[in-house]
Amino acid sequence: MQQDGLDFKQAPPITVPFRFFLTAPLFGVLAALAMLWYGPDLFVSRWSPATLAVVHLLTLGSMTMVMAGAMTQMLPVLAGAPVARPRTVAAIVHSTLVMGTLMMAGGFLFAQPLLLKTALWLLGSGLSIFLAATLSIITRTRNPTPTVFAVGLSAAALAVTLVLGLTLLASRAWGFALPSAALRDLHPAWALMGWTGLLVAGVAYQVVPMFQITPHYPHWLTRAFAGVIFAVLALLSLAQWQAQGAGQPSWEWLALVCIFVLAAAYILLAGVTIDLQRKRRRRLPDVTVEFWRYGMACLGLSALLLVSQTVAPLRFAQSDLLLGVLVIVGAAMSFISGMLCKIVPFLAWFHLQSKAGVGKSVPNVRAMLPEKLQRLQLRSHLAALAACVGAALAPSLFAYPAALLFGAASVSVLWNMMSVAKVYRRLAAA
Repeated sequence: MQQDGLDFKQAPPITVPFRFFLTAPLFGVLAALAMLWYGPDLFVSRWSPATLAVVHLLTLGSMTMVMAGAMTQMLPVLAGAPVARPRTVAAIVHSTLVMGTLMMAGGFLFAQPLLLKTALWLLGSGLSIFLAATLSIITRTRNPTPTVFAVGLSAAALAVTLVLGLTLLASRAWGFALPSAALRDLHPAWALMGWTGLLVAGVAYQVVPMFQITPHYPHWLTRAFAGVIFAVLALLSLAQWQAQGAGQPSWEWLALVCIFVLAAAYILLAGVTIDLQRKRRRRLPDVTVEFWRYGMACLGLSALLLVSQTVAPLRFAQSDLLLGVLVIVGAAMSFISGMLCKIVPFLAWFHLQSKAGVGKSVPNVRAMLPEKLQRLQLRSHLAALAACVGAALAPSLFAYPAALLFGAASVSVLWNMMSVAKVYRRLAAA
């Protein structure tokens, strides 16, 4: 593994990221139960309360949970600056994210404004603390690499996502009118293309060469990608806000251009990553490589579908739901699931090796999580993805199989993460 430029002395205790990693699959199970309860109705509209609940169980409870855990682990190592009181910060962020997500989902499902109001304060305070801790690390960075830059912009995108999301949540909880209808589209745009997309890109710059033994990403891509995405998202926000208010064709055309640029940039990222994987120096089968390959393929398809939605003849009724499935389940959760297969065993090995000291060996990364279990996690994820795509297109046929298969995939992730944790506890005690 290539570990250039990493300062593992700054890594927080293993309990800090593990609390996030072990919790995330549980929200996937909850989302699957909601999918099973509501069935085909869940795939009728992205604005239904049940759909909003499931989407946020996945985006906040699963995706942001893992991403927050990964950042608390990776950013100090990449930046060479530790988090002050990491256990305390992690405990506050984790608990508020768990309770806030549950309150939000409950508020949507049961139409309870009080739950939504409580969720607003919990999520607002918890994620603000997380952003403050992230900012403190970035401002003390001794080695501002492209990865750190991309992660910093992803945190800024999370701040924008948080402001937009809290505004939408307050509107639903207190019943006041939104300042602009554009907020409904800008919130998921910043969440998925900004916060999630930029973090995936930044992590890819480090993780793909390190764990998949590929060449490094081209300098022109790592230097320009994050800044372009953030700037174009800001321009898109201005254009859509103005288009909703003034209704001028020039603003609408600018918004279309921004969408095309964003789609092209993510297609480029997907293409470069798949090409790097094709050139990897280790030809042995690797589940993580496959997770990332499928994720990048879904990312490219998502970008193409996003562009097709701007062309009237290509737009169809279920395109919004299909886009959500491809981005969340197909792209983001593929990256996350693949990352967990590699990073969690690596962290367990690293911390055990630190405890064992010089001259003593511990089981290697593959022994922490056997290939057979990783392969089962991949297959269950792909089955769930295929069923969810089917449910987006034909809800009456695939809604219930999608719920069952997605629940099985989430249980597979949970089982594997708990298996690594059990191995770690047993060996650490010895």
